[in-house]
Amino acid sequence: MKTKLTKNLESTLYQYCYEQQAYVVEEVSIPDKKGIVDTLSYQQLPDGSIEWRCYELKVTKSDFHSKAKLSFIGNYNYFVLPQKLYEEVADEIPSHIGVLIYREFDKKAMDLAPQTLRAPGFLTVAKKAQYQDLQVDEKQLTSHFVASLFREVDKAKKVEKGLQLYSDDKLFKELKKRAKKGYDIYKPDHNLYDRFIDDTQTDAVDALQEELDARNAEYQELKLKYEELVHPNLEGKV
Repeated sequence: MKTKLTKNLESTLYQYCYEQQAYVVEEVSIPDKKGIVDTLSYQQLPDGSIEWRCYELKVTKSDFHSKAKLSFIGNYNYFVLPQKLYEEVADEIPSHIGVLIYREFDKKAMDLAPQTLRAPGFLTVAKKAQYQDLQVDEKQLTSHFVASLFREVDKAKKVEKGLQLYSDDKLFKELKKRAKKGYDIYKPDHNLYDRFIDDTQTDAVDALQEELDARNAEYQELKLKYEELVHPNLEGKV
């Protein structure tokens, strides 16, 4: 599971790349089994050439020393680190690898901002990356990049469509799975089944009440017309 800090780094890096007018996507598998890069950006330069940048996000020292392969295969490659972690591992970073430092926005400043900020913090360049030739075949890398973009678009469309994509059987299995967490007799409003039944019953009662009100209104209208036909001379009399 990603920590809140990791997610903040991701969203801030996304905004940073967006402002650089680069296309960006997270978790891209690299050709030739060279691992998975946390974030990969693709940027077309004025001369028509393509520039690839790889970003590895680390939030703890143990995370930095993880045995997971570092996929620094881009033209420019960066670690994205909180300030404190950078101070702890600065001497271990290779000379050709750059560093972006993440700093969180002050909450009071965020509250006073004239418009909603697009990221929870900002990045500064603590160490510039040195250029290197692309370490994999560019056509294959482009293909992997596009596949990752499609994955994110597909996820977004599924979220937009919500539960429409799931069959009744899948929904029922998910309800059973969540029911295994236990039934809290002291907090029935926390139990999924109780909430579902209560909402269903409330909706049913509301629907019946609306129908009853409509029928009563129709009945009163018909009764009035009947009385006017049977006693036409009573109109206006007490």
